[in-house]
Amino acid sequence: MRLLIQRVDRASVIINGQTTASIGRGFLVLCGFKKGDSPAHIRKMANKCLNLRIFEDSQRKMNLSLIDIKGEILAVSQFTLYADCRQGRRPSFEEAMLPDEAGPSYSFLIEELLQSGLRIETGVFGAKMRVEL
Repeated sequence: MRLLIQRVDRASVIINGQTTASIGRGFLVLCGFKKGDSPAHIRKMANKCLNLRIFEDSQRKMNLSLIDIKGEILAVSQFTLYADCRQGRRPSFEEAMLPDEAGPSYSFLIEELLQSGLRIETGVFGAKMRVEL
């Protein structure tokens, strides 16, 4: 599993010209799933995301987590995080989890994040989305 985490002041997902999800200060999290990812691994990554200390405290030291600042998450599925571009010009997605397994894994990740009590917004699994941040 790979999570690409970007701190944001705001982020949103647009599908067919309609904003379907948006957040304020927090994380935009692009989520990619690999064949063989287990629920235990997904749970561990969710915990890591919530507790990653990359927000500044009053001393301007990165010492605060998303939980500490009561931030928000916009989680978007992104299978291209497992693109292998080492050969040729067309990426291989051999390592990426197939959609029929990745959908439930994405849902499980969201359930784990929701247990934090923070505001969690999502993209739509499998949809063509435009992400703005």
